Amino acid sequence: MLTLMESRARQVHLVPPSDGRQSETALAIARGTARLLRSLGFSCVSELPLPSGRRADLVALNEHGEIWIVEIKSSVEDLRADRKWHEYRAHCDRLFFAFTRDLPCEIFPAETGLIVADAYGAHMHCDAPEHRLPAPTRKQMTIRFAMAAAQRINRLVDPQGHSEF
Repeated sequence: MLTLMESRARQVHLVPPSDGRQSETALAIARGTARLLRSLGFSCVSELPLPSGRRADLVALNEHGEIWIVEIKSSVEDLRADRKWHEYRAHCDRLFFAFTRDLPCEIFPAETGLIVADAYGAHMHCDAPEHRLPAPTRKQMTIRFAMAAAQRINRLVDPQGHSEF
């Protein structure tokens, strides 16, 4: 018999299927950005579904419980088409955009941090303002992060034993 928490967790797919939506450029930006975040003491999960129903490109969590979300933009058109980035702020302590050096920093919102990246690494162009999460949201995001990370490890360890809920 499933507990209430397990049953709710099974309703949310924390490990999204590989859908091929990400361009090669976006994947390269994500890789380099994740390397930067790891060097800053964060663990990262990509494509994490949020409680709002949105999906964050990268979510990072450190030992102090800080949660950062990084939205990846591979082109000017990608940024212009994005009307949802404001919604991510409710799920993180800091919100960043990561992009290639081919894009001008001036096109990004001033109230976010900026990370310039390629497939091999990244640097923080400017830090994001901090807006601390309320404790219940932090707990919800931390649990979501941990469950997604564990499910992804389980897929690697036992690919045949993994089933979708």
